Amino acid sequence: MALIVQKFGGTSVGSIERIEAVADLVVKTKQQGHQVVVVLSAMSGETNRLIDLAKQIDSRPSARELDVLLTTGEQVSVSLLAMAIIKRGHSAVSLLADQVNIRTDNMFGKARIEEIAATRLKHELEHNRIAIIAGFQGRDIEGNITTLGRGGTDTSAVEIAGAINADECQIYTDVDGVYTTDPRIEPNARRMSHVTFEEMLEMASLGAKVLHIRSVEAAGKYNIPLRVLSSFNPDQGTLISFEEPDVQANIVSGIAFNRDESLIYVNAVPQGMENLAKILQLFAEFGIEIDMINQVNHNFEKIDYAFTVHTNDFEQALEILTSNQSAIKAESINGVSNVAKVSAVGVGMKSHSGVASLFFNALAQESIKVILISTSEIKISVLIDEKYLELAVRALHKVFLTENE
Repeated sequence: MALIVQKFGGTSVGSIERIEAVADLVVKTKQQGHQVVVVLSAMSGETNRLIDLAKQIDSRPSARELDVLLTTGEQVSVSLLAMAIIKRGHSAVSLLADQVNIRTDNMFGKARIEEIAATRLKHELEHNRIAIIAGFQGRDIEGNITTLGRGGTDTSAVEIAGAINADECQIYTDVDGVYTTDPRIEPNARRMSHVTFEEMLEMASLGAKVLHIRSVEAAGKYNIPLRVLSSFNPDQGTLISFEEPDVQANIVSGIAFNRDESLIYVNAVPQGMENLAKILQLFAEFGIEIDMINQVNHNFEKIDYAFTVHTNDFEQALEILTSNQSAIKAESINGVSNVAKVSAVGVGMKSHSGVASLFFNALAQESIKVILISTSEIKISVLIDEKYLELAVRALHKVFLTENE
């Protein structure tokens, strides 16, 4: 018997029919002899509907009050699923985040989980009940309702799995696993049976939408195997674990991309790390995450910096930097939002030379210009004009994952 956490996203519970189907999947797992904890998103489209309501009141609503509003979506889905499971003759209970003591910081809209005191949850398991928990939410130390931001339900599920020492965390979604790239862009993309945590962490951070980076980080921290499956056609999906990859596997495992990138230039800043530190501190104070950083020195007296941020943070980041322009001693600040990032990822890159040459030659053959470059042991990322993104994805997939099959 295993202890399994199952997470279902919005499309998986998007209608009463889908909730009934999820109930069947959960009950089937229970009948196989496993203990089951379920973590749910709001029904598909519900969060956007609630945001629209808020914006009819205020185009920039209070972050605290928006969190109070948005968490009602999961309350609906968890109660409906509990009803469906009880109807099938099994004991189930729906629980909100504060009922299982999910404690977060107070960064409304993008809070981070600090602690889960799983006493209540363990009590339900001891009494053979299926616990169904609202994902995406928590409470701060003052009792305020918080939400975890993009991919928050994935993160809730993995953190809960860690708190109860689960054997596996299964992420059910509308795709049947992790693919070498998005099949909607590259028809030759194929599902991978296994991905390492290291690769998945890079792919998630680089734009692969199937899992949010925080959930992968949490899985790595607790050493809990993740499995991505389809709630529509469940099979073995893709396993994400610390297991060593097949030595015969491709050097590059996947091509990731992200359209939600914006580029900010901070020009002619005096030499000295203290000015860069001020810029980074400003971003940190407002919870703005920086992706890529580049600098160009001018005769070692002035430096031009280039930063990429998520498109949702672009206007705020420009506003913060502009209002503090004198403090950071920049001569000018400007930015563009029509950029995108494309990356090649694979643990095989650690021990193979020539990957960079193939990567940049593939882009050169399509006359795609590169704006910024970022590398690590297992990835190469470039920032390009967004209009060339799909062409770049197909070109790189062909070189690394199609021609060598």
